[in-house]
Amino acid sequence: MTTITENVGGKSAAPARTPLGARLTARLGGSLVRAFLLVVGLFWLVPTIGLLISSLRSPEDMSASGWWQVFAEPSQLTVDSYRRLLENGDITHSLVNTVLITVPATVLVVLIGSLAGYAFAWMEFPGRDWWFLAVVSLLVVPVQVALIPIAELFGKIGLFGSILGVILFHVGFGLPFAVFLLRNFFAEIPRELLEAARLDGAGELRLFARVVLPLGGPAIASLGIFQFLWVWNDMLVALVFTKSGSQPITVALQTQVRQFGNNIDVLAPGAFLSMVIPLAVFFAFQRQFVSGVMAGAVK
Repeated sequence: MTTITENVGGKSAAPARTPLGARLTARLGGSLVRAFLLVVGLFWLVPTIGLLISSLRSPEDMSASGWWQVFAEPSQLTVDSYRRLLENGDITHSLVNTVLITVPATVLVVLIGSLAGYAFAWMEFPGRDWWFLAVVSLLVVPVQVALIPIAELFGKIGLFGSILGVILFHVGFGLPFAVFLLRNFFAEIPRELLEAARLDGAGELRLFARVVLPLGGPAIASLGIFQFLWVWNDMLVALVFTKSGSQPITVALQTQVRQFGNNIDVLAPGAFLSMVIPLAVFFAFQRQFVSGVMAGAVK
């Protein structure tokens, strides 16, 4: 309970209570906000819940009624669709391709971006600011503009249609944002801390590994989550640069849409599986993600 005290003639007056109306307004206002956010969250989850329930129903039930009918007939739930999914070689192979594309593209962007961000923040070399400005200016280049030129380049050097070509494309377009984010975060590290480590005999690589990386963990985790989600959910780049043997899950599911009436039992669980994996990654690192996003606000 909030009280107000006044000092009158050197003596403390009796504490004044906060008006009852103000207290009720504050409590009701907080409750209304929480209720509103709860409703918004439930509406936000409706498509995900519908996709999950659809993936657990048979094609016949999905054709006969909407997914919400399962609440009246829980016996409709079955895992046969996931069994058929695992028996579909195209889907399982594309899921493996997605992992082979996403993991290297994320690791390379985080590693190279961390090294470049440290160099731009704390190492002196000619034209450092101009080079950083050139890297950041690449953020304004749309992905769509580079698709055809890079596709022609990859065709000439034999990378078109391969997983390596898709990885290199994602790394190239992920690095400008990575360098920009990590350079600004690393620049906030106290200079005295780095100078003390140098006085103790630490070289640049050791300083980067022992001091900068631990302090930059939240920002690196945030970057890794952003890059992972972007690459995992990408379809445009994969649609242009991959062939039948190197397609990720997004392109494989898009090809199933052409036969939607026959493949609904594969499409629904495949779509849910492709969605739940990045969600699991996000929730696994959500604490680091929030720390990295809020780091700039608390400095």
